[in-house]
Amino acid sequence: MERQADIKHIKSISQLMRELELPAPLHPLVGLVDYNKVAIEKFPKGQKISLDFYKISFKSTFKGQIKYGQGHYDFEEGGLAFLKPRQIVFSPTETENYEGFALYFHSDFLRSYSLGNTIHKYGFFSYDVSEALFLSAKEKEITANLFTTIAHELANNIDGFSQDVLVSQLELLLNYSNRFYNRQFITRKAVNHDIIASLDKLLENYFEEENSLRNGLPSVKYISTELKLSQRYLSDMLRSLTGLNTQQYIQNAIIEKAKEKLSTTNLSVSEIAYELGFEHSQSFSKLFKTKTNVSPLEFRQSFH
Repeated sequence: MERQADIKHIKSISQLMRELELPAPLHPLVGLVDYNKVAIEKFPKGQKISLDFYKISFKSTFKGQIKYGQGHYDFEEGGLAFLKPRQIVFSPTETENYEGFALYFHSDFLRSYSLGNTIHKYGFFSYDVSEALFLSAKEKEITANLFTTIAHELANNIDGFSQDVLVSQLELLLNYSNRFYNRQFITRKAVNHDIIASLDKLLENYFEEENSLRNGLPSVKYISTELKLSQRYLSDMLRSLTGLNTQQYIQNAIIEKAKEKLSTTNLSVSEIAYELGFEHSQSFSKLFKTKTNVSPLEFRQSFH
């Protein structure tokens, strides 16, 4: 558990602007920082930071290596990264060629809008920072235009339409980001299929090494931790490529292992359920019938 003293806790956007020695935001619940106009060395390198608000970072020409899955990949096109409130991040250790924008907004800014109820559906706010969105040249141009439009609106005097316009622009940015992430899942199929292969091997070993007897059913948390991916990113990636989220993918693997045991051993249904990690055989039988439309016994009888 992180010690509170180790973490720089930023409670408001106004406080952040003071820390960065920037003017106070015109609107206390939303702010935009241009990396070209602020020294990001204001925080010590590697400082742990926690924000009480959302952050969207657009790094237009940041160059270097970024972790992606279990590997590291070079990129020069820049990208987008998303943070939800209270997510722990580190101030950058390398500051060369670092430019772009950071958009900050508090959940209260969205409170009276539909986006306030739907922002949790944008799963990339739950991704790790290392699971950034890499942008193509065209996507980078679209994103830069959106940030510029938001910057112009924030520079205007606040009137009765300001919040409506800004929320609409933010929602447009989030919807484009959804589209771009889906493209990334598809265009990085080779890397993602390697992750799926690692997932399949991990599940196979889990049952072969009888971890299920000791620890119960494999959980989404266990799988994502072993693969070094955030739970939401793994689930979204699997859904994009297989149509299944992580929990459904695990359940399918459990059913395949159950079919193997039902067709090749004389173990009872209760014994198979126990070996697979179920506490109650009824839960196993219910899941099996839900997935296959037959009971475990009916499936076994089809082999005799």
